[in-house]
Amino acid sequence: MKLSLGSDHAGFDYKEAIKDHLIKAGNEVIDCGTFSDASCDYPDYAHAVAISVEQGASEFGILVCGSANGVAITANKHASIRAAICWEKEIAILSRSHNNANVICIPARFVSVDSAIDMVDVFLSTEFEAGRHALRVGKISC
Repeated sequence: MKLSLGSDHAGFDYKEAIKDHLIKAGNEVIDCGTFSDASCDYPDYAHAVAISVEQGASEFGILVCGSANGVAITANKHASIRAAICWEKEIAILSRSHNNANVICIPARFVSVDSAIDMVDVFLSTEFEAGRHALRVGKISC
Protein backbone atom coordinates (compact mmCIF):
# COMPACT_ATOMS: atom_id res chain seq x y z
CA MET A 1 0.00 0.00 0.00
CA LYS A 2 1.22 3.53 -0.75
CA LEU A 3 0.75 5.94 2.15
CA SER A 4 1.53 9.59 2.92
CA LEU A 5 2.78 10.52 6.35
CA GLY A 6 3.30 13.89 8.00
CA SER A 7 3.66 15.56 11.37
CA ASP A 8 4.66 18.70 13.15
CA HIS A 9 7.44 18.84 15.75
CA ALA A 10 5.20 17.42 18.51
CA GLY A 11 4.45 14.35 16.39
CA PHE A 12 7.88 13.87 14.82
CA ASP A 13 9.01 10.90 16.97
CA TYR A 14 5.66 9.17 16.44
CA LYS A 15 5.84 9.79 12.70
CA GLU A 16 9.25 8.17 12.57
CA ALA A 17 8.08 5.13 14.56
CA ILE A 18 4.96 4.75 12.40
CA LYS A 19 7.03 5.12 9.23
CA ASP A 20 9.48 2.40 10.33
CA HIS A 21 6.57 0.10 11.22
CA LEU A 22 4.83 0.67 7.88
CA ILE A 23 7.98 0.13 5.82
CA LYS A 24 8.79 -3.09 7.72
CA ALA A 25 5.25 -4.26 6.91
CA GLY A 26 5.97 -3.78 3.19
CA ASN A 27 4.23 -0.47 2.56
CA GLU A 28 5.57 2.37 0.45
CA VAL A 29 5.67 5.58 2.48
CA ILE A 30 5.82 9.14 1.20
CA ASP A 31 7.28 11.16 4.07
CA CYS A 32 5.90 14.69 3.74
CA GLY A 33 7.83 15.95 6.78
CA THR A 34 8.67 17.44 9.17
CA PHE A 35 12.14 16.03 9.33
CA SER A 36 13.15 17.03 12.86
CA ASP A 37 11.65 17.96 16.20
CA ALA A 38 12.39 21.66 15.63
CA SER A 39 9.37 23.93 15.94
CA CYS A 40 7.43 24.13 12.67
CA ASP A 41 4.03 24.95 11.19
CA TYR A 42 1.69 21.92 11.02
CA PRO A 43 -0.35 23.21 8.02
CA ASP A 44 2.68 22.80 5.74
CA TYR A 45 2.73 19.04 6.36
CA ALA A 46 -1.03 18.52 6.64
CA HIS A 47 -1.57 20.15 3.25
CA ALA A 48 1.21 18.02 1.70
CA VAL A 49 -0.38 14.79 2.97
CA ALA A 50 -3.87 15.90 1.92
CA ILE A 51 -2.68 16.81 -1.58
CA SER A 52 -0.95 13.44 -1.91
CA VAL A 53 -4.19 11.61 -1.07
CA GLU A 54 -6.32 14.02 -3.12
CA GLN A 55 -4.21 13.54 -6.24
CA GLY A 56 -4.01 9.75 -5.85
CA ALA A 57 -0.28 9.62 -5.14
CA SER A 58 -1.17 7.69 -1.98
CA GLU A 59 -4.18 5.67 -0.86
CA PHE A 60 -4.34 7.04 2.67
CA GLY A 61 -2.73 9.72 4.80
CA ILE A 62 -1.46 9.65 8.35
CA LEU A 63 -0.95 12.88 10.31
CA VAL A 64 0.42 13.35 13.81
CA CYS A 65 0.55 16.48 15.95
CA GLY A 66 0.18 17.25 19.64
CA SER A 67 -3.63 17.28 19.77
CA ALA A 68 -4.42 16.16 16.18
CA ASN A 69 -6.81 19.11 15.91
CA GLY A 70 -4.58 21.37 13.83
CA VAL A 71 -3.70 18.76 11.23
CA ALA A 72 -7.31 17.53 11.01
CA ILE A 73 -8.70 21.03 10.53
CA THR A 74 -6.10 21.73 7.85
CA ALA A 75 -6.51 18.44 5.97
CA ASN A 76 -10.30 18.76 6.00
CA LYS A 77 -10.05 22.03 4.05
CA HIS A 78 -9.45 19.79 1.01
CA ALA A 79 -12.81 18.81 -0.48
CA SER A 80 -12.02 15.13 -1.05
CA ILE A 81 -10.35 14.58 2.30
CA ARG A 82 -12.11 13.05 5.26
CA ALA A 83 -9.59 13.38 8.09
CA ALA A 84 -10.55 11.79 11.41
CA ILE A 85 -9.02 12.40 14.81
CA CYS A 86 -8.52 9.02 16.45
CA TRP A 87 -7.45 8.36 20.03
CA GLU A 88 -8.33 4.67 20.33
CA LYS A 89 -8.72 1.69 18.00
CA GLU A 90 -12.53 1.68 18.03
CA ILE A 91 -12.62 5.28 16.79
CA ALA A 92 -10.18 4.38 14.02
CA ILE A 93 -12.40 1.47 12.97
CA LEU A 94 -15.55 3.62 12.91
CA SER A 95 -13.80 6.42 11.03
CA ARG A 96 -13.12 3.97 8.19
CA SER A 97 -16.20 1.74 8.34
CA HIS A 98 -18.81 4.50 8.77
CA ASN A 99 -17.13 7.69 7.52
CA ASN A 100 -14.78 6.34 4.84
CA ALA A 101 -12.01 8.48 6.34
CA ASN A 102 -8.93 8.65 4.14
CA VAL A 103 -6.64 10.42 6.61
CA ILE A 104 -6.08 9.41 10.23
CA CYS A 105 -5.00 12.16 12.64
CA ILE A 106 -3.27 11.06 15.83
CA PRO A 107 -2.79 13.17 19.01
CA ALA A 108 0.77 12.38 20.12
CA ARG A 109 0.36 14.09 23.48
CA PHE A 110 -2.57 11.84 24.43
CA VAL A 111 -1.74 8.32 23.18
CA SER A 112 1.27 6.02 23.39
CA VAL A 113 3.33 5.29 20.30
CA ASP A 114 2.23 1.64 20.48
CA SER A 115 -1.41 2.73 20.55
CA ALA A 116 -0.77 5.04 17.59
CA ILE A 117 0.71 2.18 15.58
CA ASP A 118 -2.23 -0.08 16.51
CA MET A 119 -4.67 2.61 15.36
CA VAL A 120 -2.85 3.03 12.05
CA ASP A 121 -2.91 -0.73 11.47
CA VAL A 122 -6.64 -1.06 12.16
CA PHE A 123 -7.42 2.11 10.15
CA LEU A 124 -5.61 0.69 7.11
CA SER A 125 -7.19 -2.75 7.39
CA THR A 126 -10.80 -1.63 7.92
CA GLU A 127 -13.09 -1.46 4.90
CA PHE A 128 -15.80 1.13 4.35
CA GLU A 129 -19.20 -0.49 4.94
CA ALA A 130 -20.92 1.68 2.29
CA GLY A 131 -24.69 1.06 2.30
CA ARG A 132 -26.48 3.66 4.44
CA HIS A 133 -23.11 5.21 5.28
CA ALA A 134 -22.36 5.96 1.63
CA LEU A 135 -25.38 8.26 1.39
CA ARG A 136 -24.19 10.19 4.45
CA VAL A 137 -20.59 10.40 3.30
CA GLY A 138 -21.85 11.68 -0.06
CA LYS A 139 -23.35 14.68 1.73
CA ILE A 140 -20.08 15.80 3.38
CA SER A 141 -18.39 17.86 0.65
CA CYS A 142 -19.56 21.41 0.05
